Amino acid sequence: MPHRSKVVLAYSGGLDTSVSIPWLREKKGADVVALTVNVGQPGDLDAVRAKAEAAGASKAFVVDARQEFAEEFIAPALRANALYEGVYPLSTALARPLIGRHLVEVARREGASYVAHGCTGKGNDQVRFDLSTTSLAPDLEVIAPAREWRMTREEEVAYAESHAIPLATGPKTPYSTDENLWGRSVECGILEDPAVEPPEEVYGWTRSPLDASEQPAYVNLSFERGLPVSLDGHRAPLHELIVQLNRVAGAAGVGRIDHLESRVVGIKSREVYECPAATVLISAHQSLEALTLPRDLLDFKRTVELRYAQLVYDGFWFSPLRNALDAFVTSTQERVTGEVAVKLYKGSARVVGRRSPYSIYQHSLATYSSGDRFRPEMSEGFIYVWGLPARTWAAIGTQPTAASARAGKYRP
Repeated sequence: MPHRSKVVLAYSGGLDTSVSIPWLREKKGADVVALTVNVGQPGDLDAVRAKAEAAGASKAFVVDARQEFAEEFIAPALRANALYEGVYPLSTALARPLIGRHLVEVARREGASYVAHGCTGKGNDQVRFDLSTTSLAPDLEVIAPAREWRMTREEEVAYAESHAIPLATGPKTPYSTDENLWGRSVECGILEDPAVEPPEEVYGWTRSPLDASEQPAYVNLSFERGLPVSLDGHRAPLHELIVQLNRVAGAAGVGRIDHLESRVVGIKSREVYECPAATVLISAHQSLEALTLPRDLLDFKRTVELRYAQLVYDGFWFSPLRNALDAFVTSTQERVTGEVAVKLYKGSARVVGRRSPYSIYQHSLATYSSGDRFRPEMSEGFIYVWGLPARTWAAIGTQPTAASARAGKYRP
């Protein structure tokens, strides 16, 4: 790269991205602009900005994107019931294209020719950042220092100390974590042995189900067109509602996920997630869809949901296919409006009630008591026609056809 070219770095304040700033200046001759995007992670982001400047960034920006994250990324994924491999609500995967979009915007504003991130060569996030940049600004080049420098963690610490970069204080942990509104992920340490139960110390959002209250908690969610708009009767923006539900469901031990995951790069990894709000909201949304959508639409939507989750996980948020699937999913949500009651108890979130003005469930058709309007005498004819292909197949299965008999192809 040309000397003193400008690079916009996705900056978290952790070891990798902090070391990246002086490394980019020394090895690439770059003018580094740090960008921190607030997607609901903990910590003092003003302190993170100051740390970036202390590490040598010429500029450091912090963007509050929590509402944007909820409305433009989490909301479509929730409507799609997006669960990678049927388990993971894609918390980290959904945040990366949002951060990538802001990287591109800042690069354009600052006249940068490069963007950079601190992802390693083993993980999924490098794919998501790189593909987001490629999809939005193919002229920008991506630099991933951690894919080039080949430093061990101990060598990174020594590098940071030699450049007077302040390191995190407090108790050391063997775990690597990532947090945002939609969930918290934990890996490394003893979790790298998939045969070992995750120790209680890895959890930060959820109480142990053993220690949760003996009394169940109930939450009542109102949805409009497939999106939650209120919790227990109190309307709130989606990002605020998620924060509240994370707290309530987490206290009941809801949202723990232990997943042996298939990474994009072809390796298996053991990931532990805490996704209290996502667990409750996806379950509630699925229940409301079951009440308001016909069977053929539900069946087809499930196939779309699988592909949607795969696309997001694989880094193709900014793709024509994801946009097209989004259009389909959005069209299915016109009648997904109503209320859902969820019982939270010692790690479980169970839907216990649902109602909607668009409910396809009709008591007069379903009941076995008085008021039944179903016409049982029609069932025999329906079953005859419905089963005709199976009956025909079975009837001729052991009989020769006239043509086969004449050709001598059938032998008793």
